[in-house]
Amino acid sequence: MLASCHAKTKRARARTDQMQMRYKVDLLIVDELGYLSFSRSGAELLFQVFADRYERRSILITSNLPFGEWGQVFQGERMTAALLDRFTHRCHIFEMNGERLPIQGVQQPSEGEESDEGKRSS
Repeated sequence: MLASCHAKTKRARARTDQMQMRYKVDLLIVDELGYLSFSRSGAELLFQVFADRYERRSILITSNLPFGEWGQVFQGERMTAALLDRFTHRCHIFEMNGERLPIQGVQQPSEGEESDEGKRSS
């Protein structure tokens, strides 16, 4: 039992050390926010990281989701609204709409030919 408590304490300390490191870096980069879904506790933890960095350190976020769909990521409208208020208070938003650049080694469909995505949705 003592060994089990020690192991739990050690894991908790490691998580605390990781969290402290996230607060110390000058720029936290979150790439593809919304690509993977979070559990409620995971969304709350990410919210806490963002909230703790608010007006203290920089955050760069990339996402394919418009702000209106962020409620799905953070599992609730109130938490999402609070986050978006913080993010948009002092920020620069770069919205990039246009054709995606081809990835090297991936063959692009020729004109008139359906892409794999088009074939799957048919």
